[in-house]
Formats: sequence, structure tokens, C-alpha cells
Amino acid sequence: MGKELQRVTQVNSRTGEIVEAGVDLSELAERLVATATAEGVELTGPNGLLTGLTRQVLQSALEAELANHLGYDRYAVDGRGSGNSRNGTTPKTVRTEIGEVTVQVPRDRAGTFEPRIVAKHQRRLDGFDKNVLSLYAKGMTTGDIAAHLAELYGDEVSRDLVSTVTDRIVEEMAEWQARPLEPVYPVILIDAIMMKIRAGTVGNRPVYVAMGIDLDGHRDVLGMWVGPTGGEGAKQWMNMLTELRNRGVQDVIVVCCDGLKGLPESIRATWPQTTVQTCVVHLVRNSLRFASKKHWKRLSGEIKEIYHAPTVAAAETRFAEFADEWTPMYPAMVEMWRRAWGEFTPFLEFPLELRKIVYTTNAIESLNARFRQAVRRRGHFPNEQSAMKVLYLVAKQRQHNRQNPTGETAGWKGILNVLAMTYGDRLGLN
Repeated sequence: MGKELQRVTQVNSRTGEIVEAGVDLSELAERLVATATAEGVELTGPNGLLTGLTRQVLQSALEAELANHLGYDRYAVDGRGSGNSRNGTTPKTVRTEIGEVTVQVPRDRAGTFEPRIVAKHQRRLDGFDKNVLSLYAKGMTTGDIAAHLAELYGDEVSRDLVSTVTDRIVEEMAEWQARPLEPVYPVILIDAIMMKIRAGTVGNRPVYVAMGIDLDGHRDVLGMWVGPTGGEGAKQWMNMLTELRNRGVQDVIVVCCDGLKGLPESIRATWPQTTVQTCVVHLVRNSLRFASKKHWKRLSGEIKEIYHAPTVAAAETRFAEFADEWTPMYPAMVEMWRRAWGEFTPFLEFPLELRKIVYTTNAIESLNARFRQAVRRRGHFPNEQSAMKVLYLVAKQRQHNRQNPTGETAGWKGILNVLAMTYGDRLGLN
């Protein structure tokens, strides 16, 4: 087994990748598990089989790097009189995905060797950091992560180390928040979620999220902003939209949003030609809050007839009938619809291909659901930065077995053709 492991761990000195294998890797994995089971040996931990294999891979990679740096292999005749030679080793312990591993880092007499597999001052391999960030994105606290890793790897992991790893993304997050954007977006979806963040005292703070759909149909989170305690306001919206404009967004065809106070006016002030569309799903959901559950099915069906109407005139007729029927029982619900009517109906003037993506903020609500899942177990965050780190990691994380949240919108080519015919002059497609 030992010789086979040595043959497996021949490594590319530049990339660290295995370039030759003496045995099939799946077969090797089966042997490792079989050995661990038969002999009662742990796979992970200080004396685990995987730990030993990882140590051997790293050691082989370091030796290969030094041989490449010197220009000759160990004990090679052509190394005599070369002007530089091997000069012993220095022990170094690094944290990996399977726990701590100690390797012997080789030295050269000239002191010019700079390993890349395990660089100078490097104490953690990338896989360890990725694990920490993945757990952080799932809403685990630094204490939770430290305890989990200690249990998993069998050695102590401090909370300070976990904080150091997560703090590495702060600069990356700031660059992401300030990155240039596309000059035109057919659709931008805007929503807000509430989070408990400490600022002296713990309070509910709104976090605004903007998701854009570009001319290629790709969805992208354009930015996230923590608002003041007390909810939304026109000043906050203007600051947010001005930032998007300063980052390059010159025009937006449609902005779809929930009934956020002051937002429609701020959108029109930023992009005068933009159509503001109220999220119909939110409107339906808010309608049911005013009604008894026994009427929900009937109300949902009648409301659907309104927003599925082929024209604005047909929708107005159907709404008039709806209002006559339900005003005596639920006057506040009907009044809510009247107030929202001006921002509810624009999508009825759009071609059918466009309606589905502009009449609901489902795409951004799906993202918000992931946000809420990540922050639910935290209770509250000690500051804005810790909250934004979690949201950023969630926003950037690809979801397995789900459509990529930044992937192309379904049926986009047909939608793009309609956009070109309807708004070609604004989109630059003609």
C-alpha cells in the first residue's frame, strides 16, 4: 500500500495537481475505507489514513517544487557544483480540510526557494478556508464553526481563526459592491428584508437588495445596502439608486418592486423613462391578510382574472366587479388595490412574453428566502459588516440541484426578440 501511495502522489510542481497515478483513485479510496474498517484505524484526525495521505501528497509536491527550482533531482550527479543545493528541512503545520498536517518544508542553501504549494507564512490550505466560509454562509456563528471543526478534525480551532478567515472576504465584498455595471438593464427587481443588527442596541434594520436581468438574460445581484432603523425612506432609496447610476446604469426599462414607500418616486427621478411595476404576488398576498381564510381560494381566483386580463380596459372592468362584490365585506382590501392600481397595471401593456418576468419578484424572493434561512439561527448580528458578509456569501454561492440564480432567464431569446422590437432604441439592439 505504501509504495502505491507514493506512486499516486507524483505531483505537478507548478500546479500541485496529480499528474500520474499508480493505482485507480476510486480503487485507492475503497482500499482506504476497507483498511480503516478492518484495522479500526481512523480516516481523519492526527493519525488518520487520509491525514497521512495528505501529508505525503504535500511532501511530494514540495520536493518536486524544490527539484524544479534547483534544476536537478535529489542525489543527481548533475547537481554537483551547481552553486546551490538542498539544505535540510523545516517542520511546518498547516490546517487542511481534514485537520492539521505537519510537513517538512525543504530549504536550499542560497535561500531562494519560494514554495507555492505551501507558501511562506501560509498556515491554512484553501480547502479549509472554503469550508469555513461555506459554514458561515449557512448562518453558523464563529463559535458554532469553531466547535464544529474541532469535532470534525479532532483538534482545537479558535474563534479568532474563524473570524480571520471570514474577514478575508471584506475587501472582496467591497470591490464587488463597487464594480461597474451594464449601461442598460431590461429589468431590475428590488426588495427588502429585515434583519436584527446591533448598533448600540439590537434593532430591526432593512437590507435592500437589487437584482438585475441584463441583455443576455443573466440574473445578477447588483448590490445590497443596510438601511436605517425604522424602515424604508425616499432618502435611502435615492442614495441606493444614485449609486447604481454612478456605477454605470444609465437606463432601466422596468423596475419591479413591492410597495416600498418612496421607491417609485425615487426610481422616476433617477431614470425618468423607467416603468415602475408593483409585484403582483405581493399584492395578492397582502390582499389575503384582510380576508378570512374561508374566502382565500375564491379571492385568489378572482384576483387572478384581474392580472391575467388581456388589456388594461378588461382588467379595469373585472376590478370594478371585484370591488362591488367585496367592498362591503373587506373595504380596506379594495382600497389597497385602488391605491396600487397605477403601478399594478403597466405589465398589462407589455407583450405576453415580458409579463411573467416583470409582474413578480419571485427571483429575488427566492434569494431572500436563502438569506432568511442563513440568518435565522443567528438571532442578531453584532454589526453591519458581519451581516453583510453572510448575505454576500449567500448571494455568491451556487445552489446545487437548482437553477443557478445568476443563470439565463428561461425563454430569454424569445423575450429578447420582443424587447428589440419594442425598446430597441433604448437598448441599443437596433
